[in-house]
Amino acid sequence: MTIDWGALAANYRLLRDAVAPAQVAGVVKADGYGLGSGRVADVLLAQGCRHLFVALLCEAEPLVAKGVPVYVLNGLLPGQEAECEAMGAIPVLNSLDQARRWADLARALARPLPAILQVDTGMSRMGMPPEEVDEFLADCAMAPWLDLRFLISHLACADEPEHPANDDQAARFRVLAERFPGLPRALDNSGGAFLERGHFDLVRGGIALYGGAPKAGPNPMHPVVALETAIAQLRKIPKGAGVGYGMTFHAPRETRIATIPVGYADGWPRMLSNRGAAWIAGHRAPIIGRVSMDSITLDVTDVPQEHLYPGAPVELIGPHQTIDDVAADAGTISYEILTQLSRRYERAYVGAAALNESLVP
Repeated sequence: MTIDWGALAANYRLLRDAVAPAQVAGVVKADGYGLGSGRVADVLLAQGCRHLFVALLCEAEPLVAKGVPVYVLNGLLPGQEAECEAMGAIPVLNSLDQARRWADLARALARPLPAILQVDTGMSRMGMPPEEVDEFLADCAMAPWLDLRFLISHLACADEPEHPANDDQAARFRVLAERFPGLPRALDNSGGAFLERGHFDLVRGGIALYGGAPKAGPNPMHPVVALETAIAQLRKIPKGAGVGYGMTFHAPRETRIATIPVGYADGWPRMLSNRGAAWIAGHRAPIIGRVSMDSITLDVTDVPQEHLYPGAPVELIGPHQTIDDVAADAGTISYEILTQLSRRYERAYVGAAALNESLVP
């Protein structure tokens, strides 16, 4: 598994230029989409990133020493408030209950505590619905204890630029933002960064930073991850022979099979059984039979013989097959492909940041 820090840095700059004068925050949840949140954060900070987002409080702890605000998107579960304050992380307040618990801690400490307030503009997930916003603003006793840094919401359909929900959510967000004059605003995610309108004050860069397509059509981002394995075994099977667990594939002809030592334990989706492919020397090799825990069988009958030998390289993610291609074959999204890639892969780092041995894993 090769991770290109130079491509990650280039993707940050591309997002930054697309949304200027808004700032770009780095979303480094799920261990930096599986690539290592500490290293990802260092690359982004070197490019001028000054805000980091994680999903859970436990993800914030390794990052708070980096000297920029680390925000917890899912907010805090009851009882996590003191831990969050001691850690130096900043919660995203998604409900009136979360806001009151955070304000109670601030009152007990006799000083305001920083926070982000999230409002729901139609996704019906995290964030205060409008009626809770009313209660929040009416609670005058709470306001002095909350040092609000941003008002945020989240787009549900940003990867579909023509979807009417994008304009509807932006309009709802503007109305709610008017009730918080002077408070910086953040609505757009990776897909939202490419919507043809203004981008408020802060954009949360997620999948686009890691090379995933932020919208339908040509992908403007640079690939960050490549994945290669090798042929472990070669054999021929006769016409009609079954392949793999359940024998869900039967050879329609005499077939050459290559087995590779990758499976669903390595994050290669079982949904790719009898669909999807790998690539050998630029030739497509379809997956046949079920994806097993630790192995996959490929039909290499049409791959030239000189490219077939034990140890021959096999491309899983690379020039011929992007993370979005794999996701499409598996009926999922690139986020899932990236975040499931296993720690069993040997990792190699390229790009300027890979030369810095002080990077935190």
